[in-house]
Amino acid sequence: MNKFYHSVYLDEDKCGGCFTCLKRCPTQAIRIRDRRAFIIPEFCIDCGECARHCPHHAKRCRRDSFTSAREDFSYLVALPAPALYSQFNHMDDVNIILSAILLTGFDDVFEVSAGAELVSEASHKYIADHPEQWPLISTACPTIERLIRVRFPNLIPHLLPILPPMEVAAKLARDRVIAKTGLPSEQIGIVFISPCPSKVAFISAPMGLAKSNVDRVIAIKDYYPLLLSHMKDAERDTKPLSASGSLGKGWAVSGGEAAGIHSNEYLAADGIENVIRVLEDIEDEKFEPGLQFVELNSCSAGCVGGVLTVENAYLSKTKMLRINRGEPFLKTDSSQLEHHSLADFAWSEPVKYEPVYSLGETIFESMENMEKVSQITDALPGLDCGCCGAPTCKALANDIVMANRKASIEDCIFLEKDQNERSIL
Repeated sequence: MNKFYHSVYLDEDKCGGCFTCLKRCPTQAIRIRDRRAFIIPEFCIDCGECARHCPHHAKRCRRDSFTSAREDFSYLVALPAPALYSQFNHMDDVNIILSAILLTGFDDVFEVSAGAELVSEASHKYIADHPEQWPLISTACPTIERLIRVRFPNLIPHLLPILPPMEVAAKLARDRVIAKTGLPSEQIGIVFISPCPSKVAFISAPMGLAKSNVDRVIAIKDYYPLLLSHMKDAERDTKPLSASGSLGKGWAVSGGEAAGIHSNEYLAADGIENVIRVLEDIEDEKFEPGLQFVELNSCSAGCVGGVLTVENAYLSKTKMLRINRGEPFLKTDSSQLEHHSLADFAWSEPVKYEPVYSLGETIFESMENMEKVSQITDALPGLDCGCCGAPTCKALANDIVMANRKASIEDCIFLEKDQNERSIL
């Protein structure tokens, strides 16, 4: 399995070499060479920031289509992300959306928000039982897991070792269908309706388990027009399908997950730049002892701000809060599990540090190359302008040392300008 599988990719024919993505990438995974961007795959964490901001729509996100999923499986189960509920105007009853999902061609639907309520219960118990790991960091967002895995290895022991709601819901949905229909597992397709590209990457290269329970991932923005066309029929014949309360649905917005741990000693941050600041502060031990839980969402406002959604993130957040006003706090609990315990939703595989920023195969080679990087960086102007095609002067120095990145010191236009001026004089 490719641990660096990515949903985000570059459409070279559309790239204008405009440097926008270069400055927006939080892990310095993008370079501009010969007026075209390219992505250093091992640095990419599939946050989708480049796709969100690219004015030429050259950054794309791989995902599956509903049509192909329908053709590949005998029985299709939809797993709607809670963020889907916030994409519609004047929507107070999510049962209308769930009924419309069945009208589009799915055979069954299982709410990810129901899985979220079970994960909340498991998280609450684990956090209370493991104060030695405080603060525990949420693992619901695959982008955050990837970021910590490559950039903050000291924080890996603080990751909450519980599967994300998508995986829990998929596991329960498959078992329910097998019990109801008797179909073999391979004929059952579990399809997650996703707000972001990181979930696509997760099912191909999961963290915390060997193989994902999800078979396909389709984007909210792709599925939305089809779903919208069935809303009126669903409103006329609405089925009581919702199995989650405001707690599970609240995971769609920043702070929603933290509400389920029943503690005031938490921190919630959203937006990848804010997340990085929080992780740096945790690593530097800037928080007072007693902080129990940290909820981090790479997208602004939470999952409702995912790049594969259709609605404005903050308007979606308001809609989600309105939907939750009439909901009971909790509908799902562990007593409803027939063949599972909460322990079944724990990690089965460890998450390991990936030293993608290493400058050598051995510590001696890395130290030698670090010295070279330091010398080159001192020779550069330190403006971090990005005109060389790298996001910072140090990144350019790294690229020069790592010869496979097609960089040279002549890429710095300021050094070239100085040399030209001296030659004229």
